[in-house]
Amino acid sequence: MRLVIARCQVDYVGRLTAHLPMALRLLLVKRDGSVSIHADDRAYKPLNWMSPPCWLTEEPGVWTVRNKADESLVITIDEVLHDSSHELGVDPGLVKDGVEAHLQELLAAHPETFGEGHTLVRREYMTAVGPVDLLLRDGNGAHVAVEVKRRGEIDGVEQLTRYLELMNRDPLLAPVHGVFAAQQIKPQARTLAVDRGIRCVTVDYDALRGTARDDLLLF
Repeated sequence: MRLVIARCQVDYVGRLTAHLPMALRLLLVKRDGSVSIHADDRAYKPLNWMSPPCWLTEEPGVWTVRNKADESLVITIDEVLHDSSHELGVDPGLVKDGVEAHLQELLAAHPETFGEGHTLVRREYMTAVGPVDLLLRDGNGAHVAVEVKRRGEIDGVEQLTRYLELMNRDPLLAPVHGVFAAQQIKPQARTLAVDRGIRCVTVDYDALRGTARDDLLLF
């Protein structure tokens, strides 16, 4: 991971345009190719970013980041205060809490939750950037990647987006559709998911547990 603290301005050109005036900011470049621009607030949320696959070109005083849709993030650098790179190694991934892990287990047992004809291919389908919670097939035989969260937020949508970008490059899987499943999905996360063609499913955990228990009754 590369960390750069610089006085810079940022211009995004794509489906929309956005401008950040000259100020001191943190530029974060990750191994997966993503580039994000942060201020000293907003918790984890960047001011602007480019998700992979994207390509960074560095010239004196200017970084240009482009993606496959030919959108660009142009970072004009006035002064660099810090520039360092750090090897973080392979991340073990997020350890889900008991409710989230059980929710994934229940949904794997009841793939029809996502629509008639859906069947489970496998849980924890591994990709180069981490495991997809559930890999299903829909009634037409197309693959469906499901990310399961107890609370659906923007970072979960970003996570599923990365999985889908990689999986749709695999001719044995493509086309792969995305489903973001959670007990509660924040409006901002839902808006981003819909914009990226990802279906949102709100899951009733208690009802699903009741369904699972009924299936085990003999009488």
